[in-house]
Amino acid sequence: MITLVTGGTGFTGSHLVRRLLERGQHVRVLDNQPGLFHDDLKAMGAQITIASVTDAKAVDQAVEGCEIVQHTAAAFRKLNVPAQHYWDVNVEGTRNICDACSRYNVRRLVYCSTQGVHGHVADEIGNEQSPIAPADYYQETKYEGEKVVQEFVQNGLDANIIRPTAIYGPGDPGRFLILFKLVQRGTFHMFGPGTSHYHPVHIENLVDSFELAAEKEGITGEAFIIGDDHSYELNALVREVARAMDRDVTIKHWPFAPLRAAAVVCEAMCKPIRVTPPLFPRRVDWFKQHRSFDISKARNLLGYEPRVDLPTGLKQTGEWYRQYGYLEGHPQREVHLPPSLTEGPGSESENGVHARIGDGGDGVHGGASGTDARRTG
Repeated sequence: MITLVTGGTGFTGSHLVRRLLERGQHVRVLDNQPGLFHDDLKAMGAQITIASVTDAKAVDQAVEGCEIVQHTAAAFRKLNVPAQHYWDVNVEGTRNICDACSRYNVRRLVYCSTQGVHGHVADEIGNEQSPIAPADYYQETKYEGEKVVQEFVQNGLDANIIRPTAIYGPGDPGRFLILFKLVQRGTFHMFGPGTSHYHPVHIENLVDSFELAAEKEGITGEAFIIGDDHSYELNALVREVARAMDRDVTIKHWPFAPLRAAAVVCEAMCKPIRVTPPLFPRRVDWFKQHRSFDISKARNLLGYEPRVDLPTGLKQTGEWYRQYGYLEGHPQREVHLPPSLTEGPGSESENGVHARIGDGGDGVHGGASGTDARRTG
């Protein structure tokens, strides 16, 4: 079987490509840059093409002959680009993918969106039916991409949509790396009470969902929120990171409003001179936005079960950051994917039950009290 993974040299895509290669699949990759793990993936047998999903001809060549297409490519965390860039990649690029999938009779397309399409979750626990309320242009264009996918589904394309929560794991270049660095200092400055919930998903749990969404028969046109077993209060999340690093941490609380105002001013000053702002609203809103989701739809329809728990995933991630110099601020130029923690859907324990990694398979995660963690589904 031939599978195309767009964005396949990025953080999310590279872990998916590795999983598929380990299963013996022939994997094509389409990405606009080599990424951290290009050499690892190529050595494993991935056929890598450096091109953008906005290039209709490159998309056409990549899709032809594929049975499955996993579309993870996206414009993300790019601050000094015009809004049109997000639209071109996340909407029109998705249209190119869908069009090629339709013309070449691809068996199933899986589109990676984001739980960010729901914005701030006003309810205690959100789900796929929560209001669509994107908070920025990235999230808005990802939802517009969903609409493109559904348009093609109405015309016969077999496709499903994945809305991941906050992805973390080895190779994550963003928010969790910042979190580890801040905790490493021993004092964490929390703006606001730290009681908002944040819903992580370990990269290998997310990869499980991509496989299930591609292979589960009789399910099409569905959107699935994919997260770990439960969300965490920010205070608890900081303590879990500290525990994974074998460090003590003191959390100091500060008012949120002055930080938010400073972020708005900072971004406004940096944008005209095309300088990446050190502080911007989307980054600081992490302290305030509430995101906790029910994953029971994915459990019931896909058979999804998050098998890597937070303590185990954070431990693996922290060790990878330390090994390659990220925590010291001097990342090595040559980095490698760590060994997988799981074998993916279909691998079973002796009693036929998928065992969770790190919690003995009983579904109770260590290190979080009942007030700090909220089970979802």
